[in-house]
Amino acid sequence: MDVLNLGKITGAVGLKGEVKIYPYTDRKEDFGVISYVLMNGKRVEVEGCRIQQPKGTIILKLAGINDRTAAENCRDAELTIRREDAPPLPEGVYYVKDLLGFALTDENGSVVGKLKNVLLNAAQDLYEVEPAEGGKTFLIPVVDRYVGDVDLAAKVIHVRNVEDLRSL
Repeated sequence: MDVLNLGKITGAVGLKGEVKIYPYTDRKEDFGVISYVLMNGKRVEVEGCRIQQPKGTIILKLAGINDRTAAENCRDAELTIRREDAPPLPEGVYYVKDLLGFALTDENGSVVGKLKNVLLNAAQDLYEVEPAEGGKTFLIPVVDRYVGDVDLAAKVIHVRNVEDLRSL
């Protein structure tokens, strides 16, 4: 079964069994449209979702968790969802797990390296790249200046202007 990581329960909220979520996505609104989560692999229905302002904290009410003690017992539980049940992504947005291992090619078509990891950062995400010629990994900010098109079929991410990033 192909699952996507949504986030982790970080604690209880209130007395009625609501839980606070640390999301692994910046698309917090997706939590409001899913009908269930897999909590440590077990299906649990989502009975309610709210996003508290100003910080955007995600609060979920999950079936069978009806008091603060039950909610506290869920702390550190990982939340996932089956890929086929996840909300659709907008064009140009990808799941991290789908991009790992992709080749990164420059403007000349030369392979710069392989995508090792994606670091989720407040300012912008960062691609951690294993250089094609070996050596120390380097980071590429995921912004238009450096990252172009993604070709899912060819498993290639087109990048540009990355030579100056290798030495940072």
